[in-house]
Amino acid sequence: MPDEVREAINKGHNAMAPTGIDGLDDVLGGGLQRRRLYLVEGVPGSGKTTLALQFLRTAVARGEGVLYVTLSETLEELNSVAASHGWSLDGVLVHEMMPSEGVLDPDEQSTMFHPSEIELAQTTRSILADVDRHNPTCVVIDSLSELRMLSGSPLRYRRQILALKQYFASRGCIVILLDDMTGADEPDVQVQSIVHAVLRLEQLNPEYGSDRRRLRVVKYRAQSFRGGYHDYCIRRGGLQVFPRLVAAEHRQELSRGKLESGISELDALMGGGIEQGTSTLFVGAAGTGKSTLAAQFAAAAASRGEHVACFIFDESTATLLTRTAQLGIPLAEGVEKGLVTIRPVDPAELSPGELVHQVRLAVEEDNAVLVVIDSLNGYLNAMPGERYLAIQLHEMLAYLSQRNVATILVAAHQGLIGQMTVTVDATYLADAVVLLRFFEARGEIRQALSVVKKRGGSHERTIREFGLENGAIKVGEALRQFRGVLTGVPTYEGADPPLTKEHER
Repeated sequence: MPDEVREAINKGHNAMAPTGIDGLDDVLGGGLQRRRLYLVEGVPGSGKTTLALQFLRTAVARGEGVLYVTLSETLEELNSVAASHGWSLDGVLVHEMMPSEGVLDPDEQSTMFHPSEIELAQTTRSILADVDRHNPTCVVIDSLSELRMLSGSPLRYRRQILALKQYFASRGCIVILLDDMTGADEPDVQVQSIVHAVLRLEQLNPEYGSDRRRLRVVKYRAQSFRGGYHDYCIRRGGLQVFPRLVAAEHRQELSRGKLESGISELDALMGGGIEQGTSTLFVGAAGTGKSTLAAQFAAAAASRGEHVACFIFDESTATLLTRTAQLGIPLAEGVEKGLVTIRPVDPAELSPGELVHQVRLAVEEDNAVLVVIDSLNGYLNAMPGERYLAIQLHEMLAYLSQRNVATILVAAHQGLIGQMTVTVDATYLADAVVLLRFFEARGEIRQALSVVKKRGGSHERTIREFGLENGAIKVGEALRQFRGVLTGVPTYEGADPPLTKEHER
């Protein structure tokens, strides 16, 4: 390593060293402090090696010398891991400490001494000699399971870790110890008490869908970090970490306007439209037109030159664009202009943390003024293994409110006419609730629309007829001569023709 790089590191030895994983650096409060010992623990397959290689490659890019000491993997295996991510290990010095062939030869095995008395000392001397020879600033030791077994006793193992800590501190190194936890039934509290920080990687196996991964900073001395669990995934290019969203960190005072739908009767019913910074829930039976109304608001925003992000769980992009085109909703034009972004979501493959991350990108990078989530049934019910999705949804809505972004949520009732049941009750989360219902009148199935809740704003309290007729959305007059529309089987109490089609005839 060049002397000027070493000198710069020594001058700023208290500065943070970025890991090369943006989301992880955010969780850690900037990265890893220098001259410290770190523990990364997790079951095999959780991404420890990938994380370590990302960190070392980032250090190499800064001009630092690095060393990867492997006690369980060969150089060929490490190169294979790197190649799977499109990486090269150029600049990363790899020191293999694999068992020699003599271990398999009974004649070469010692029967007088315990392995901890021979192999542990040899392993330690070899590691320290490499450090003295190459003088790295960043070191990874993979893995502690081998040292734990070579030590023979907890006391000897603890003393060995303490000795390594003191030695590397004197050298000014950042040291990451990887522990696959195969030699212990529980996390190693002895090592956790010694190291400066502990990062735990967890791999979850839901009953359906791909594996889910999350991480947590167990401790980080003298450093403020983001607590709790954070979802992450392993893809080509390395780890992607999605820090847990904390809405309170995004508070700001902004003026709030209204987003109109472009349908005067609908806007009048909703008190002028949807307020920025609020969430609106469209709820009703399947087929009542909830997604169509959401698409109308999205297309209207795009026609004003505003950006919209749609996250759809229940239909494909092609189906959505075809259906809206047939109703005269110019959603496809917004997509072509780059003003409307449609992201199909497969909840079996996407973790809640990654979905929140995509919403944040839409708001902070694309400047979206409207976010549509269609539907909550897909968001909440398709991931039954996630216990706290409702809390995550609340945090996301609070974040969008503080960013002055309007949110449309779509949720479906179970049933068609009569008593409705709710699979996902998000009415308490939304600032406004728009109810769509089927009802029967004179042998026909009709649709009704009403606003049953709206915080901080006036709205009509009428129930209007609603329909998708002649290639257009149509909102009729208030159904004042009916009683019991919301039950699905109303009673007509007027004398004039009551419904839109009959007036047209």
